[in-house]
Amino acid sequence: MKPYVYIGRQITNEAETFISEHCDYNIWREAVKIPRETLKAELKEADGAIIPKVPVNQELLENAENLKVISNVAVGYDNFDIEALKEAGVIGTHTPYVLDETVADLVFNLILSGARRTAELQQFTRKGKWNKMDDPYFLSKDVHHSKLGVIGMGRIGEKICRRANLGFEMEVMYYNRSRNQKVEEEYEARKVSLDTLLEQSDIIVIMLPLNEKTRHFIGEQEIQKMNENTLLVNASRGPIIDEEALIKALENKDIYGAALDVFENEPLASDNPLLQLSNATITPHVGSATKQTRDAMDLRAAKNLVNGVLGSGPVDIIKELR
Repeated sequence: MKPYVYIGRQITNEAETFISEHCDYNIWREAVKIPRETLKAELKEADGAIIPKVPVNQELLENAENLKVISNVAVGYDNFDIEALKEAGVIGTHTPYVLDETVADLVFNLILSGARRTAELQQFTRKGKWNKMDDPYFLSKDVHHSKLGVIGMGRIGEKICRRANLGFEMEVMYYNRSRNQKVEEEYEARKVSLDTLLEQSDIIVIMLPLNEKTRHFIGEQEIQKMNENTLLVNASRGPIIDEEALIKALENKDIYGAALDVFENEPLASDNPLLQLSNATITPHVGSATKQTRDAMDLRAAKNLVNGVLGSGPVDIIKELR
């Protein structure tokens, strides 16, 4: 008898076919996110599940007696209550590696758009106006040969450094708990203190995971150490920045601008001041959103699910549960 799994979100045909070869399954095919009570009910009989990005806690797991594995289609897993998973004896998996290059591309899109004010100038042009070269209002900032500071030097950070050093001849510095020999040797990056990075960088990119230590890692004090020429970029997790402090700094033009793919509360509320600030470049959490990458993430999540329920061991178990 095949194990039974539940797929709580739409996935690619390739991923679904792979699952069907090894498991009996049911799937949520609606365009809207599955209601939590429906997901809880479906998990009661499931040996494993692929889920949307929802909180996985004791309340969700309490009646899922057969459950062996929960498979996230994301590299981040801040939705997992680690202790609840341990107590329930459930494996949690994610999809690292396959999205690194794509997210690094999006980060550089944000850097270029934020620095050169592309989104703002596009709206200006669509209104039938034109760039007056003698008007200092239109002057933006160079990316090439500028100073880039990366906070958090993991896999994606490395790929950002490669683009910065080899493509734009930027001077790269980074802040990280441990030294990264690769970026120092291959991309001439310097490990510096957080204060040095905040004070000296023209462009700051945040690439930290979200946890209790990194929540509001960048707050009012950190922003005050930046200068009026600093562009702050975040494509990791929104709550790493104190959004209220950032909005205040943008309104006062204490920094050059912000380019953000993630936010404290998503989706953005219609009255969020960021929507009205011309020095804020914003995108709707689309770091991994290319067809090739999302297809690869779905298939990787499917393989983690199948391996988990068959007992052969998923490759991508989150580090806290290994």
